[in-house]
Amino acid sequence: MPPTNAAPPVPPQAPARPDLPITTGSSVKRERRWSVAALCAVLAVLAALLAAYAVTAASDRTPVLAIAHDVPAGQALTKDDLAVAEVSADAALAPIPADERSSVIGKRPAVPLRKGGLLTKAQLAGGSGLGDDKQQVGVQIKRGQSPAGTLAPGDEVLAVTTPAQGEEAKTAADDSAEASPISATVVSVTQPDAAGTVVVNLAVATTDGPLLAQRAAMGRIALVRQPRSN
Repeated sequence: MPPTNAAPPVPPQAPARPDLPITTGSSVKRERRWSVAALCAVLAVLAALLAAYAVTAASDRTPVLAIAHDVPAGQALTKDDLAVAEVSADAALAPIPADERSSVIGKRPAVPLRKGGLLTKAQLAGGSGLGDDKQQVGVQIKRGQSPAGTLAPGDEVLAVTTPAQGEEAKTAADDSAEASPISATVVSVTQPDAAGTVVVNLAVATTDGPLLAQRAAMGRIALVRQPRSN
């Protein structure tokens, strides 16, 4: 008969469970919401700054006069030659304000004006802008007596006397006033007629005007264009 004082069997114990950190899904969601809200706030501030910059930049733009199409030197400006452009204020630029358009019409540029450029007072001159302190002589030039299609207002030329029919050309040693070329500036050039003849208006020194007119009347003038400086 087994002893009655035997201890009851001990049941096996389950393995200890490791401690796990306590986390909640709600706190993670709150952190994400705060991050999104902060990012939206930063983007809103940047957008406001960009908008303010755009408004400021637009307010600094000034309407000025620009060139609507090419205008040769010496040609009077018309309202169709001018356009309005808006540019940012820049101390390095000195374009004519758009509200001065009426005072510019009729003036003549001293230099050729190119389409798209800004108009400045330095480009304008009183009168024709070409030789107003000089005499001007119209010279009829036949085909072959000037460079074909290359003469333009502002070009410096030499008006050379050609020999009369049956007359021998003057030699280089002959430095008489009758044979010496006359320095001139091209003021305007007409379109060639059917025979290729053009009329070139030349500005010359007051001492050369009568002589050039005399030679032109005899049809004994050829023009040599001087090199253009860029």
